[in-house]
Amino acid sequence: MGVPEATSEGTVGFGDLQTWYRVTGRLDGAERAPVVVLHGGPGATHDYTLRMARLAEQGHPVVHYDQLGCGRSTHLPDRGADFWTVELFLEELDRLLQELGVAQRYHLIGQSWGGMLGAEHAVRGPEGLLSLVIADSPASMDLWVAEANRLREDLPPDVQQTLLRHEDAGTTDSPEYAEAEKVFYDRHVCRVVPNPDEVTRSFDAIAEDPTVYHTMNGPSEFHVVGTLRDWSVVDRVGRISVPTLLVNGAHDEATPATMQPFMDGIPDVRWHTFPSSSHMPHVEEEDSFLSVVGDFLRSHE
Repeated sequence: MGVPEATSEGTVGFGDLQTWYRVTGRLDGAERAPVVVLHGGPGATHDYTLRMARLAEQGHPVVHYDQLGCGRSTHLPDRGADFWTVELFLEELDRLLQELGVAQRYHLIGQSWGGMLGAEHAVRGPEGLLSLVIADSPASMDLWVAEANRLREDLPPDVQQTLLRHEDAGTTDSPEYAEAEKVFYDRHVCRVVPNPDEVTRSFDAIAEDPTVYHTMNGPSEFHVVGTLRDWSVVDRVGRISVPTLLVNGAHDEATPATMQPFMDGIPDVRWHTFPSSSHMPHVEEEDSFLSVVGDFLRSHE
């Protein structure tokens, strides 16, 4: 299915910076509460999550936005690690919710890094949050790195050697590294190959301005050396008081081990694994994803 056209687009001021957003459906007088989508990366763009805009067909206005540092929002390539913090993106989300007038009633879907951000938002107990979907997201980066290393060990030996050689040499910008990296990505990030256009656009956006991704994550999904390296929400997930849906793919880099603390600690939680998907069930099993998530959202209006 095609991605629905945006009903409206605009920007929200964040100090002297701008956060770009698009809305599918109408926020005023909507049948159901709006859904706000938090994209991954950090430093990707909203594009690869655009199929979630089809939730508007079920009566939910859907808000996508590009987080600061990427896409159509303000880019800041000269800012250092002290600027790119979890708190920055939490404040940006709060401003967006307020400016769009949805802070008193909304659902949140966070994918990958977006799910980490969504969990951080939810532990603060925002009064307007109706439900949370954590999609393909780890509860800690220690778990993420451990599982990424385990998955790497299943790659062909020559691919493993290429990755390790360039990581040790600090040459992860090499085309040879990118080619080896793609073997992992085709298995565990998006199994629709070639990748759909909207997925390619998000990957291309990171390549064009890798500031946020390289600063907070590192050069690849499995070589995490950025400021998020020690991030964890494991000891705080019990504070998430809204109904929560966990989703991942059977071939996901977000393995069951990375998400188990959410299942163990969130009081009102359920989990769905998509059997033919990796890290992007919303792309790899689009209709099933929209059905599962749509049913969950409707049950928590």
